[in-house]
Amino acid sequence: MSAEQRLSRSYWRLWWATGVNGVGDGAFAVAVPLLAVTVTRDPRLVSLVSAATYLPWLLLSLPAGALVDRHDRVALMWRAQAIQALIVAGIAILAAFGRIGIPVLAITAFGLGACAVVFGNAAQAVLPDIVPEPLLHQANGYQQAITTAGAQFAGPPLGSLLFAVAVALPFGVDAASFALSAALLATLPRRGRERTKPPPMRTAIADGLRRLIRHQLLRTLAVLLGVNTFCFHLGNVSLVLLATQTLRLDTRGYGLLLAGAAIGSLLSGLVSARLVATTGELPTLLAALVTNVIVFVGIGLSPDAIVLGALLAANGFVTTLWSIVTVSLRQRIVPSELLGRVNSVYRMLGWGLIPLGALAGGLVAHTFGLRAPYPVAGVLRGIALLAALPVLIRAVRR
Repeated sequence: MSAEQRLSRSYWRLWWATGVNGVGDGAFAVAVPLLAVTVTRDPRLVSLVSAATYLPWLLLSLPAGALVDRHDRVALMWRAQAIQALIVAGIAILAAFGRIGIPVLAITAFGLGACAVVFGNAAQAVLPDIVPEPLLHQANGYQQAITTAGAQFAGPPLGSLLFAVAVALPFGVDAASFALSAALLATLPRRGRERTKPPPMRTAIADGLRRLIRHQLLRTLAVLLGVNTFCFHLGNVSLVLLATQTLRLDTRGYGLLLAGAAIGSLLSGLVSARLVATTGELPTLLAALVTNVIVFVGIGLSPDAIVLGALLAANGFVTTLWSIVTVSLRQRIVPSELLGRVNSVYRMLGWGLIPLGALAGGLVAHTFGLRAPYPVAGVLRGIALLAALPVLIRAVRR
């Protein structure tokens, strides 16, 4: 392999920053629902926190994409992480003094989500600046693997163990991870935006919208992502209650369940480039989507924690595969100067329904029981896939 075909040092600094932040995020992700259920057992109130985390993707994604295309992407990334470090440090202090509640959790979750919108759009747009196009699948796969290793494998058991020792500890770890990630990101090389006067914000956003809407495959994938993420959170919002109340797992068991499920995502990140090279992007995508439907129905019917963990691992594998393929596809076919805006539209459509999915999951669980959300979500995903199938099949044939 020639020097031009190797991932650069800049990429590996980004990779380390992603891994460090992932461990903190994993600890945070498992600690928040555990903290929420110490305040209330009502699934509707627990779902409010999840909804608040993702609401910024609906409200702020479009202007964030325009900012990413007109400002230094690296600076946006590390500054967003630094602000997140301050927010989570505040949660740790409040939790230590027992001053936390559902409203405070929801407000801070919204603040973290707003920073995540900026960071997420900038991170996907900056990768083609430091990675050659032939290596995008590999780079995205490694990014997903280290994210999974930290956020789903190492972080959750660490978070549950720290939570058992002291409520504030996992939040302190996440704040430190944000700070260290920001320091690593600040060392990345900068690629300045063009010095010409940028178009008005409204015009810039409209350009991104037009680019996505006129591309049939990207448009279909964005809508399909919206339905799938709605369904994922419809099911997932009650997972902590399903595990701890129905299947009688303690906090450590819940963390281990999530860590076991992360094995599937980690494996997918490592082998995705080979799978795509063997079978092609879109056939891989179709197989992942079909598997997701089957797995979601099965999760709600799980008789014990072992079956639930195995199905969550399968879900992690195919969900990660979907993410790597679609991210690489956008990075390859969308020009760099438009990538931030197209990503922002794509992710607004894809993630904007997450708050509604979380709220719907809370209502379904409250009305029909804790097992109901996953099968309902699986059926909805199947219907959406059938509707999108003609476009996907035409794309495969081309």
